[in-house]
Amino acid sequence: MLRRRMGYADPSSGKDILGNRSLCFIFICAFGLVTLLQQILYGKNYIKSAQQFSRLKGDETGNWTGPVNFSDDGSLKPARNGRKRYLENYDGSFDYNSTACRELRQEIMDVKVLTMVKTSELFERWRNLRVCKWEQNKEETNNFKMSLSRCCNAPSFLFTTKRNTAAGTKLRYEVDTSGILPITTEVFKMFPDDMPYSKSQYKKCAVIGNGGIIKNSKCGKEIDSADFVFRCNIPPINEKYSADVGTKTDLVTINPSIITERYQKLEKWRRPFYEVLQNYENSSVVLPAFYNTRNTDVSFRVKYMLDDFDSQRGVFFFHPQYLLNVQRFWAVQGVRAKRLSSGLMLVTAALEMCEEVHLYGFWAFPMNPSGNFITHHYYDNVKPRPGFHAMPHEIFNFIHMHTRGIINVHTGQCT
Repeated sequence: MLRRRMGYADPSSGKDILGNRSLCFIFICAFGLVTLLQQILYGKNYIKSAQQFSRLKGDETGNWTGPVNFSDDGSLKPARNGRKRYLENYDGSFDYNSTACRELRQEIMDVKVLTMVKTSELFERWRNLRVCKWEQNKEETNNFKMSLSRCCNAPSFLFTTKRNTAAGTKLRYEVDTSGILPITTEVFKMFPDDMPYSKSQYKKCAVIGNGGIIKNSKCGKEIDSADFVFRCNIPPINEKYSADVGTKTDLVTINPSIITERYQKLEKWRRPFYEVLQNYENSSVVLPAFYNTRNTDVSFRVKYMLDDFDSQRGVFFFHPQYLLNVQRFWAVQGVRAKRLSSGLMLVTAALEMCEEVHLYGFWAFPMNPSGNFITHHYYDNVKPRPGFHAMPHEIFNFIHMHTRGIINVHTGQCT
C-alpha cells in the first residue's frame, strides 16, 4: 500500500531477468558457439584426412589402412567402417561391374539430394568411386537421351535456323517474354538453312568447363583426341594452358556480356576480338542472342564483324525455346537457378549429338576432391555473381550421371 501511494516502481517489473526470453537467448548463443567449434574441428579433420589421399594413375584414390575383404570371385570388397573405405597396396582400376564398384556406386546413388550429406562426405564417396574404371551404361544413356529428345531435341532446335524459324514470324525472347523480335529478311539471312549437327553424329565428345579442377591435370592430349570439343565463353587455350585443356575446339559459346565488358560492344575497334577468335581456328561460335533484348544487337555484331573480315567461321544463335525447355528439364532434376551455366547447356546438347560424352574442368567447390584448395577458373580466381547459377547442384547431377554410366566426369590427372 505504501509503495503504491508513494508512486514507487519496482525496477524488476516488466523485465525478464533470467526468465524465458533470457534463457532462450543464452541457449541460442551456446548452440551457435558449439556449432562454430564443431565446424572448426571438422574442417581441420577433413583437411587432415584429405591429405592422406594420393593420386594413382590420374584418379584420386585413398591410402587404405583398414580392413579389406575379398569376395569369392576375387574382387575386392571393402569392409564397412562407418562411411570409410580403405584400400591397401592396390595398383590399377576396378572393373565397373565388380562387387566393390557396384557398392561404391550405390553409396553415391543413396544421396538423393545434395543437402543430405556434408561436402566432405560427398568428396569421399566420389574419391572412392574414382578407383573404378568408368564404363558407359547403354540402357541408362539411351533412356536419358530419349528424355532429352522428347523435351528439347537439340538436333532440330539447338540453334535458330531458317527451317525452325520462318521469315515474317515473331520470335519470343527466352527471359523477356513480353519482348518479341520480328524475323525480318535481314535477320532471317543470318540464320543457317538447317541445323549443322545431327543425332549421335559424333562418337566421342569432350565438354570443357573452365573450373580450376582442370589445372595441372595434363588432360590436353586426351581432350584433343575427342571427335568433337565444346568450350565455354572463349577461355584461354594458349601454350600456358594447352597441356591441361588442349587446343582443339569445334564449338565455343560467347556470353554477350564478355563482348560488352571487354570489347565495348564492338562499337569501336573490332580487330582485337577478331584476333581472339583466331585462337580457336575454324571452330563455330554460338551466342544467346535471344536470351533478352539487350543481347540481340551485340550478338548480331559478332556475325557482322566476321562477315566484314571474310571469315568462314559459323555463327549461330541459341533458339530461345530450346533454352527454355532445357531450363525446365533440369529444374525437374533439382537444378533451379536464375540461369543455367553455359557448361550445362553444352553438356545437354552433347548428350544428343554424341554417343559418348566426357566432361573436364567441371567442379563447383573451392577444394578439389582431395581437399586441396583450387582457383575458381583455371586461368583466374574471379568468382561469378552470387545467386545466378546453381553450380553445386549442376555438379551433383553430373556425379550422379557418371555413377549411372551416362557421362564420364574427369576430376583427376589424365595418364
